[in-house]
Order: sequence, then structure tokens, then C-alpha cells
Amino acid sequence: TEIGTLVTQAFGSWKSPSNFKRLEARIKPVKAINEKIETPDKANAFMTAQYSWEIKDSNPDYPALVLGHYMLGGGTASRLFSRIRGKEGLSYGVGSNFFAGTLDNIGSFSAYAIYAPENGAKLEEVFKEEIMKAINEGFTEEEVAAAKSGWAQGNSINRAQDASIAAVLNNYLYNGRDYKWDEELEKKIKALTVAEINAAIKKTLRYEDISIVMAGDFAKAKAKEAEKK
Repeated sequence: TEIGTLVTQAFGSWKSPSNFKRLEARIKPVKAINEKIETPDKANAFMTAQYSWEIKDSNPDYPALVLGHYMLGGGTASRLFSRIRGKEGLSYGVGSNFFAGTLDNIGSFSAYAIYAPENGAKLEEVFKEEIMKAINEGFTEEEVAAAKSGWAQGNSINRAQDASIAAVLNNYLYNGRDYKWDEELEKKIKALTVAEINAAIKKTLRYEDISIVMAGDFAKAKAKEAEKK
């Protein structure tokens, strides 16, 4: 093939002096932190939040977690976006993401928000409220139906883009998968019940394990508040 010819021309008969061994990712228990970092003269502040736990994308709960976290922070219709930006007007951009490993038993929840420094306390309060609401109350039938449609449409759009297809195929060559895996995942997500999603979220989403770091010019924001008083 053309690519094979190019590789031969570039590397010839070169052989690595050592055997390849993949670096394995592992979970290391850490204590959750909540810290603020001063970044003087920055107009916007940034919040990042994350925690990790052991899970693979072969786990039976994986499809439910994919859709549950999509509803929580995966787009403009998600709870975090609708509440923090839409209703409260606290953030310019906000969202969250869920990841589970294919080869390694490691998963993570992460979230972010871009906001004005003076809104930090309220932002964190509302962020916690929405996380706890997802844990304690779960999602509704209406949310799940809309999410299934939105998630599937997003996947269809990705499969229509050459760069996205190339990236997926590259990963699948390494992982030993093909697009049949995606097809099976979509079938599982389509068949999910509200109870299954809520149970998976309640089992794995833990606010007390989330580390939160906020960076911004909080000193200037505090000084402005003091001047108002």
C-alpha cells in the first residue's frame, strides 16, 4: 500500500533496541481538595473539578453512565448548562464529561466553568446542588427520551466527519475494535430505562470525592465588593 511504502522508505530496516510495553494507567486514591489560585489581572475565572474511580467501558453500567452524564453536563440542554448559565447567569461556559478506559480500569468525572471572579461562591453552591440533585432525585422520563435522541444525533454527525472517523479508526486499530462496538453501544443506550440510569449515577457519582480548583483574580473581586459597602 501507499502508506506501507512510505513507512519503509522512512524507517527502512530499523528495529527498536527494546521491546514495546504499554504504560498501564492505574487509580491512586487521593484526598479531595478545594483550592483557589490567585491569577491577578485576569478578567475571567476558571473552575475545574474532577475525581477518578475504577471502571472500564466494558462495565455493564457504562451505557447508563454515558447517557446519565450526557444529561448532567454534556451539552447546552444539560442540567449544568441550563441551570448555571441559562437560569442563574453565573457562567460563560460550563459542562462536564465522563470517561471510562478501554484497556485500563480507570474512569473519571470532570467538569469546568468559565465565570466572573465575583460569582465563584454562588457557582460552587449551584454546581453542588445540581450534582446532589442528580444523585438523590435522578433524571426524568422526558429528559431521558430527549437525551437518547440528542446523543444519537451527535454520533451521526461525528460519523459524517472525516477527522472524527479517522481518529476513531486509529484508536480501534490499537484496541482491536470496529464500528460494530459503537452499534452495540447505541442499541444498549436506546434500550436503557430511567431506573437503570439513575441507579448507575447514584452508585458512582460522589460529590465528596470531587476535587475543585478555582483560578481567578479573587482579591480584586473582593476589593470591589468591599468598596460597595
